[in-house]
Amino acid sequence: MSGNPQTLLIDADDTLWENNIYFERAIADFISFLNHRERSPAEIREILNDVERECIVTHGYGLPSFTRSLVRTFERLSVEPITPALHETIHGFARAIAEQPVQMLPRVTETLEYLRKRHLLILVTKGNFQEQSGKVERSGVKHFFQHVEIVPEKNASTYEKITGQHRLVSDRTWMIGNSPKSDINPALAAGLNAVFVPHDETWVLEHEDLAEAKPPARLLVLTSFAELAKHF
Repeated sequence: MSGNPQTLLIDADDTLWENNIYFERAIADFISFLNHRERSPAEIREILNDVERECIVTHGYGLPSFTRSLVRTFERLSVEPITPALHETIHGFARAIAEQPVQMLPRVTETLEYLRKRHLLILVTKGNFQEQSGKVERSGVKHFFQHVEIVPEKNASTYEKITGQHRLVSDRTWMIGNSPKSDINPALAAGLNAVFVPHDETWVLEHEDLAEAKPPARLLVLTSFAELAKHF
């Protein structure tokens, strides 16, 4: 495949750099701070997951939506009212995420350098535009990509739109990412190929069984981003 130029649509969070580990730390700190007497940490996490799903519908992805989820979960579970001081503490958990440097995953930079000489690379990430564009700039990898697409949601229609907008050929286009729900399954549903690169800390709301690739679409499952150099 390396001698045949392909289009590689590449996810960002938890594919190119660490992301969810910072949210997990913030959630652990929040649950510890809540210190609920009747609910276990696992039960609180399930409630938070449900609240996050609700907030995504109305506020999308990103830190503002995550902060709302923490505040709503606190209001739902705490016996005491949320005071300005408590509000500030909860917001602090989210701010700690924003202050994290962009930490690239192993061998990402050199793999992108290798791939860009052989294929067309397009970064496709979802979430809050300002947050995601900021991470793209700070990561130092923007120059590897011919285009950057920051979308509010990743579903089949999103991939169909990107395919049409950039006049891509479906059987030579691959979506590469760590999320079955957002990267792999909707890309396959849109008639594209896909490469699944698992991450141990993929967000629980992105978990989903991998769909089967219906020919002519193809699905590769790798163990690391660097393995892409063996296939492309």
